[in-house]
Amino acid sequence: MTHTSATDAEDAHCWTAITRAIRVTVTPRYLPNESEPDENRYVFAYTVEIVNEGQETVRLIARHWRITDARGRTEEVRGPGVVGEQPTLQPGQSFTYTSGAPIGTPSGIMVGDYHMMTDAGQPFDVAIPAFALESPHAIRTLH
Repeated sequence: MTHTSATDAEDAHCWTAITRAIRVTVTPRYLPNESEPDENRYVFAYTVEIVNEGQETVRLIARHWRITDARGRTEEVRGPGVVGEQPTLQPGQSFTYTSGAPIGTPSGIMVGDYHMMTDAGQPFDVAIPAFALESPHAIRTLH
């Protein structure tokens, strides 16, 4: 798993994991216009790019997310596909989508996996890298 930093104006961060030649890169961002900090509601969007760098055609069947806020409360989300789709990726193809998650604290973390299937019918799981959800309201600490 690698963590890289983009160089755009918002200093967006992206996180990448590769499992079985499937590269998953996630770029989260805080949505101030949809958040209500006075009501402990912080909304984040995240854009995911899934790239098939392997030799097999694969299909994304289901997703599993663990969303943990700064107080350690964890919500698990499971469901078929992503954004209403179960994309099939041939070698060299990619699929990008954006979704979102609200949490009750100014910061948190998300991690998960995609359940995938090869054309030959072999199931396997692909890691979604852990990534930070950080709003400007988060208390910064040095480690």
